[in-house]
Amino acid sequence: MRAKHQPLRTCVACRQAKPKRELTRIVRTPEGQIIIDPTGKANGRGAYLCSDPACWERAIKRRVLNHALKTEVDAESTQRLLEHAATLEGDTMKG
Repeated sequence: MRAKHQPLRTCVACRQAKPKRELTRIVRTPEGQIIIDPTGKANGRGAYLCSDPACWERAIKRRVLNHALKTEVDAESTQRLLEHAATLEGDTMKG
């Protein structure tokens, strides 16, 4: 029996290709909002990040998300993304 195809996506910060389910999608909605999309199906332009908090910080610091989402990520959205990254630290420590 053949294994089901797993779509791969690339983290915009570390550039590693991983299965889509292992990454978190960040979306610029048609209204221009920047949101975290846990379903991976929200309407809008998306970019993917690993569950490594360092990738999230790198993407914000180097303005990688601005380029990937083709918009300027505002301060409020940046703060929300950093807060989400802080919650990921516990997940990576469990290993």
